[in-house]
Amino acid sequence: MSFHRKGDEYKAVGGLADRMVTSASVDVSASEVPIARVLANLVLDSDRRRTVRGVATQSARFRLSELRSRLLRDRVFEDPGRLLTRLKRRGLLLELPTGSGEHTYQVPYPAELHQLLLDEAERSEAPDTGPVMPVPDERAEIRSMDSEFIDHLREVLRDRYEATVAFGRTFNVEKLAAYLTELFGEELFFDSLISLLQQYALADAPLVAPTGRTTGATGFHLALFGPPGTGKTFSIDDLVRGNPRSGVPPHGLPGRNRYCGGITPVQFLRVGAAYTGRTFNFIVPEFNDWFKYRGMVEPLKLVMEQREVKWETTLGTVGPYTFRSFFSVNYNVRTSGAQDYWTTIGDPNFAALEDRMLLRFHPMTRARFRAVEASAERLELGELDFALAGRIRDHLTLLHAAETGHPLLAGKLRRRPVRLDRSLYDRLREVSEEALKNTRYPKFSPRLKLRAVRLAAAAALLRGLSDPSAESLAIGKLEVDFARRFYEEEIRAREGRRGRVAS
Repeated sequence: MSFHRKGDEYKAVGGLADRMVTSASVDVSASEVPIARVLANLVLDSDRRRTVRGVATQSARFRLSELRSRLLRDRVFEDPGRLLTRLKRRGLLLELPTGSGEHTYQVPYPAELHQLLLDEAERSEAPDTGPVMPVPDERAEIRSMDSEFIDHLREVLRDRYEATVAFGRTFNVEKLAAYLTELFGEELFFDSLISLLQQYALADAPLVAPTGRTTGATGFHLALFGPPGTGKTFSIDDLVRGNPRSGVPPHGLPGRNRYCGGITPVQFLRVGAAYTGRTFNFIVPEFNDWFKYRGMVEPLKLVMEQREVKWETTLGTVGPYTFRSFFSVNYNVRTSGAQDYWTTIGDPNFAALEDRMLLRFHPMTRARFRAVEASAERLELGELDFALAGRIRDHLTLLHAAETGHPLLAGKLRRRPVRLDRSLYDRLREVSEEALKNTRYPKFSPRLKLRAVRLAAAAALLRGLSDPSAESLAIGKLEVDFARRFYEEEIRAREGRRGRVAS
């Protein structure tokens, strides 16, 4: 059975392509799954490029350099040569002669090859787990989320593109902070601000040093740590995905946040294989429960470090696979006070989060209790005006698509890295040096400074539409001041002192 393009659908018909693809077996290995997925998308894009007003003007084709560029963008470092060779032998790719030394491939049956690669990748990813419980249809969930994102992006491009670009020309972290402060007050807004910045950071835009070398990316894990009732769930879930029951509209990325309420860590480790080579955000409202399962601490550490995951038990094996997504989690824990960051927390897994996530400590102080109480009252009385929710979500969607090189934005917006600067590190060092004057044995880790740098870079992404001609996004004074405030607040929390940098 073959498929011919008709509008946005494929109509099944018989023919030569049917016999070619049915008899083809590419045998994609586990290490080649990310290559197969990237190649499948490239084949689909090459098929779209050859079609003008529904008529194919030339054969579908792509360059090897284009494939390698996409692989690097998605952090896939395996060599695609062996997979391409097998596809050529089976007649699914034809290498065209060129005089420039550039390898160009013709795709005789693009729709069939696209589906074949996805099917082979899915087959290779299916773990042989024996009596372990069957995996839910996570790929159907991913397809649903992809459709949600693409539908929203198309809607923005069709109906609100100019308005979104105009909004983005003057939008920055200061205006986002002012909007959230007006909603939730000075005591609560900061956590919602960090949560939305993490949504921008999911684009995982490169961080470029002054030397021109890429030294990291914007993405980070977020954990809110503290007793129940301090507003953690609202910040990482209600504000991001929306809550129709309480009248909170979504502010976060459509189709990129996977809610994990009710999922056990064993189920998560199994479904995580479906996300190989993809970047999503996993919202876990009770992350502390995952650490209570025997044998889960070490696999979860590997997941948070985005390393290869392999979980072996007497019931079967999950993996190996590499997890490239991020977490937004609540870690509920009982505390005995608000003044000492370390002695009030008796959870043995605290260090695992502290080392691998951007972690915010939530003590239930009198000020926080009153702020949460007042915010809940205003929400129930309909006094909170989420006026910018739709515009922020459109802006976030457009920038995410640009920074991830989505084909729907070809010719409109391009991916740009965030440029690091020595002045940011100098300002942050001023904060740490001031704190070191008060103690011989600091209770905060140098990793905390790296988290502040990631936040500054994520905040710089908000200005991604302010100057489309710039080659990169600079971290300006607003972003530096914001990162400095976060750094000082977190140091003070760890040192058992209260206070914050003036806005």
